[in-house]
Amino acid sequence: MLCTSHAMMRDLAEQFRATMTLPVLLQGETSKGQLLQQFVSAGNALLVATSSFWEGVDVRGDTLSLVIIDKLPFTSPDDPLLKARMEDCRLRGGDPFDEVQLPDAVITLKQGVGRLIRDADDRGVLVICDNRLVMRPYGATFLASLPPAPRTRDIARAVRFLAIPSAE
Repeated sequence: MLCTSHAMMRDLAEQFRATMTLPVLLQGETSKGQLLQQFVSAGNALLVATSSFWEGVDVRGDTLSLVIIDKLPFTSPDDPLLKARMEDCRLRGGDPFDEVQLPDAVITLKQGVGRLIRDADDRGVLVICDNRLVMRPYGATFLASLPPAPRTRDIARAVRFLAIPSAE
């Protein structure tokens, strides 16, 4: 599970550990390398992480068949670098949301989605838990950036898909 904040990551991990029987691994409890090794070794575990796991993670095959993203990954408006880039855009007469925030978030989402399908034999389900994807006009920009794939809002359909054995 990819989270957009450390607080959400910790809260979700605590809730998952209280309600699930499978191992719940949490970013920060050990090194990134050890955490990924534990995840792969477990065979069936939940890894809850944030920023550093949105890119550079390469887990192939059935070990990673579900990626859940809590929210669209907009950078915090308090981030000083983002503030400076937005101000620069504003001074040039641009729209900081459309020209800075939205493109950055789209790239980050694509990186997160890229954790799921690493090669032609990979398959899985992506769950984005943010209704802005369908409720806000900019949601279409995010959707258009994703690789072509069947889409559903039906959880049962996603579960059925995951239950089908892969061709490995």
